[in-house]
Amino acid sequence: MIGTIIGAIVVGLIVGALARLVMPGKQNIGVIVTVILGAIGSFLGTWVSYKLGYSNQNGGFKIIPFLVGIIFAVILIAGYLGITGRRGTRTR
Repeated sequence: MIGTIIGAIVVGLIVGALARLVMPGKQNIGVIVTVILGAIGSFLGTWVSYKLGYSNQNGGFKIIPFLVGIIFAVILIAGYLGITGRRGTRTR
């Protein structure tokens, strides 16, 4: 149980960080929010991938659910920024 939670946090951190790198501009959100949105995006990406018929016959790293998870995390981060109005400020 603890290993699963730690795994979800690590995957959430990776997926959230990659989602923030893909997004244009600066996102003014903290690490905790990044991990939470990354973990939710990863979960949704895996769930949607398998619902659409993805199956990993070879075992090993599952790249399709990972990429779909990043897409979901980008959507979640964009939604979070839209709701909270937090955007990075540009200095001139």
